[in-house]
Amino acid sequence: MQAMKLSPEIATLIPYKPGKPIAETQREYGIQHVIKLASNENPLGTSPKVVQSLQKALTQQHRYPDPSFFELLEAVAKKWNVSKSRLSVGNGSNEIIDLLIRIFCEPGDQILTTDKAFVAYAVCAQAARVGRIHSPLAPGYKLDLQAMTKILLEDSRAERVRLVFIPNPNNPTGTYTPDSEVQKFLQQFGNDPNRLIVFDEAYTEYVRAKDYQSALSHMDKYSSVVVIRTLSKAYGLAGLRVGILAAQPEVIDYYNRVRNPFNVNDLAQVAAVAALQDDEFIRRSVENNSQGLDYFYSELKKMQIPFVESQANFVMFDTLREVSKVNEALLKRGVILRPVLNYGFKTEMRMSVGLPEENRTAIQALKEVFAEIKES
Repeated sequence: MQAMKLSPEIATLIPYKPGKPIAETQREYGIQHVIKLASNENPLGTSPKVVQSLQKALTQQHRYPDPSFFELLEAVAKKWNVSKSRLSVGNGSNEIIDLLIRIFCEPGDQILTTDKAFVAYAVCAQAARVGRIHSPLAPGYKLDLQAMTKILLEDSRAERVRLVFIPNPNNPTGTYTPDSEVQKFLQQFGNDPNRLIVFDEAYTEYVRAKDYQSALSHMDKYSSVVVIRTLSKAYGLAGLRVGILAAQPEVIDYYNRVRNPFNVNDLAQVAAVAALQDDEFIRRSVENNSQGLDYFYSELKKMQIPFVESQANFVMFDTLREVSKVNEALLKRGVILRPVLNYGFKTEMRMSVGLPEENRTAIQALKEVFAEIKES
């Protein structure tokens, strides 16, 4: 059979590759005990309140979920002090990213984001036949809003930039953009009627920097500001897929026209409501993360391994070695970390914070592997 003709954008599309699953590692290497610190998941699991709510809701799964997210939007509005008219929900933040590009971009339009940012922006854009402009990172792997400003003002392609994605903090580097720089950028572009400034705040709960501020605080002043959050990280709902969109009511209106009416299932909605009400679980999650990051920093310094201080729940470090060899040696020891070759990094890896004993196991495995594999 002759192959169906596809557009170049689809034919050349490289899909997003998630972290290696535990079960696959067990099968492939014939080992039972595996720890996974590759996908920035919450090592504390899920709030007990979530589990209780899910158990109660199981008997109602013959009913369709609430397409208006009434209870969930009530909980989000109360938690974040944002009007319900400015909120909607997605099947994870990935769906929100995908839909924003489909809604506000036409084939031939452009998105602008930073180099070494979450690959879903580029994947979703290419699938929608939309161009991608990447601004370079500043020294220290930091997002450079001045470089973005220069592109928007001087690059001939900028006229067709419809969405600017600002991951804050950024994945996979863990770096952040101070609020003073964000405000300076918004003073120029925050009320532009021809484009949206999309802040991806997937890791905002973990930030320790004093000069960081959520872009939610700028929505009243700047009409183009859009904020995406997820409940997959600190809230521990990665398996249920819940993302939150905050934007001006007209943006929410268009989003709700395009999204599927039952895009977030009933159990996910129930779990999200319960998760948003458990402040103690978030407190413990953040505390575990802070302690884990400090432990990683201490141990990596002892090993003389360069790393990037993180405002998220992971740390990116330079193995100084061929990363595929390091990764293979770790997998044989039952430790799953995340090479970041797909971001253009050649020797770096990303390591999520786990439970204390998981963190110690990962560090010990790294020590053994670095002794076994010499620097490139």
